Amino acid sequence: MVLHSAGHVVDKRLFQRSDDADSEGHARHPEAITQKAQDTYAKAHDSAVDSYGEGERAHRTALAAVKHSFEKVGDHWETKSRKGPSDKKAAGGPGSSGRTAGGIDANASKKHLMDVAKRLEIRGRSRMTKADLVEAIQKANKSSTRKARGS
Repeated sequence: MVLHSAGHVVDKRLFQRSDDADSEGHARHPEAITQKAQDTYAKAHDSAVDSYGEGERAHRTALAAVKHSFEKVGDHWETKSRKGPSDKKAAGGPGSSGRTAGGIDANASKKHLMDVAKRLEIRGRSRMTKADLVEAIQKANKSSTRKARGS
């Protein structure tokens, strides 16, 4: 399934849904979150295509815009509690030497990362450092995405 934006094709599999609640029990509105993430991607992608042309650079630029406001949790994107760069690579800008966290809000508090790890049922999380939590969440996200895509 694809979403068309100003003649550009966007893969909807980038934006999966979640039906659970956050750590304080506030219900998420998965369809609204999914649509907002899709809209963010589409708008940023269209702008990037205008600037750089169609291709990988436009996709990377659009995905960076999504990561600024959303974080990857399992097989879907959720709204971050605060907007901003999600890792050292994003904070450093183009050409920076840091590593990307793959959509995980690595700049979030350890408490937040523990909450995400709990929701993803990551074992041994209580003994993990913040860096270990980011790595474990990355692994769980990749596994969840593979399962959701049937690959």
